Amino acid sequence: MTRVLLISGSTRDSSLHTAALRTASRFAPPEVDATLYTGMAGLPAFVPGDPEPPESVHDLRRRVSESDAVLFSTPEYAGSLPGSLKNLLEWLIDGAVLTGKATAWLSVVTPGQDEGARAGLESVLGHGGARLLRAACVRLPLDMRTIDEAGLVADPQLHQALQDVLHALARVMAMPRPEPSWQVQSSMYPVITRNDAPSFGRQPDFKGF
Repeated sequence: MTRVLLISGSTRDSSLHTAALRTASRFAPPEVDATLYTGMAGLPAFVPGDPEPPESVHDLRRRVSESDAVLFSTPEYAGSLPGSLKNLLEWLIDGAVLTGKATAWLSVVTPGQDEGARAGLESVLGHGGARLLRAACVRLPLDMRTIDEAGLVADPQLHQALQDVLHALARVMAMPRPEPSWQVQSSMYPVITRNDAPSFGRQPDFKGF
């Protein structure tokens, strides 16, 4: 069972992004346990290095830590991420819970309407050390007219499409991670200069190495 936490970048309950994730949670495939996070509006403003953040922050960090992956869907505000989502991400980075965490995004608008938000999201996730599964990042344009009174996507064909999004995420996570190349491995070690290496001109003496 793959546990996926769904996080919408909008605090508006009737948001298209929230409706898409809510529907994905309701119609998740059997091999995926998908849970929609609903506490973003209750998070306080991020305070760097806060030694005792409030319970809402502890709850967020716990939910992310216990998940196998996090799927984001966010609108674009003023050319970038909504401030509330950036605030959430800052709390996660400060708690070091994004390091190595599998992440992906679901875009539900047409191309050109959320490029700044997606670029900002990928930048912040990278800064936090998250593992972005690009093969699981999907664009599925939706229309507000497909949302019913319960805040769900009403079209059964779109239910299947959202199931496929979660199935793709689980499938990508199950794939073996590629081994790092020799160049990447070697970069993890210090470069040591040989004492017997030929010199060109006078070199300073280094002691205590």
